[in-house]
Parts: sequence; structure tokens; C-alpha cells
Amino acid sequence: MTLLLLHYAEIEFWESVKYYENLTPGLGIAFKHEVDLFLQRIAVNPLLPRLRKQRYRRVNLSVFQHYIAYIIRDDILWIVAICHAYRKPEFWLDRLD
Repeated sequence: MTLLLLHYAEIEFWESVKYYENLTPGLGIAFKHEVDLFLQRIAVNPLLPRLRKQRYRRVNLSVFQHYIAYIIRDDILWIVAICHAYRKPEFWLDRLD
């Protein structure tokens, strides 16, 4: 299965890396490593998280208050958002179309 990030999800990801790195040197790198780890876990077992009523799946990060939202279409696992869990948590839902 191919894993692809939507452009907006990639922008959100790098903005978060930059934010955490500016907050405390090294924290942005830690955030990046955690996201990378969870992307690998999703790729191995994409059907494990429950399917939400809006037809997407979501994985919460362990350390950072972010989550990864994704959909599966054919053989492509689309990452539609990597965002903060409490700041407008579902602002990206229109991307599901």
C-alpha cells in the first residue's frame, strides 16, 4: 500500500515541526520522529483504528497533542491531516471530498 500526504497535511506537519523547534531546540525533531513512527505503524496496519462516521481513521500521537487522520482509497493510504487535537480539531474535514 502506498502512503501519500496531501499537500495541506504536509504543510501542517512542517509548521508544527518548526513551531516545536522554535519553542525548544530538539523538540521539533522529536515531533518529527514521533510522526514518522506513527506513519510506519499506520502503513503496517491501516485498518486497526476504527472508521469514524465521516469515513476517516485517526491515530493520536503518544507524546504530542496531535493526531494523524487518513483515508484509504484503493491501494493508497492518504494522510489528510496532521494536526493539533484541541485547536479546531476537525477543520480539515472538507478535504475528504
